[in-house]
Amino acid sequence: QKHMMEPILLELPPGGRSFDMSPTKGEEFAHVLDGSIVLCMDDKQHTVRKGETFYIKCTTFHHLENKRQSTARVLWVSTPPLF
Repeated sequence: QKHMMEPILLELPPGGRSFDMSPTKGEEFAHVLDGSIVLCMDDKQHTVRKGETFYIKCTTFHHLENKRQSTARVLWVSTPPLF
C-alpha cells in the first residue's frame, strides 16, 4: 500500500456487520451515505444515521453493525490502511 489513507465503500446488508478491528495507532472517519449503522466500541454503541459522520482514534476493539431492515452504505476512510 503506497497511501497513508484507505477509503472504501462498505455495504452492510440488514443484520450485517463488519469484521472486528483491533486497537491500533490509527484513525478512522466514516460518512453514512444510506441507512443507519451502529458503531460498537468495547461496551458502548453509537447510532450513526444517513448524512452523519464519525471520527475515532482506534484505541479500542470496534466494529459496525446494521440493525435495520435496509442496506447501509458507508464511506469509510482509515489510516493506516486496514483492508
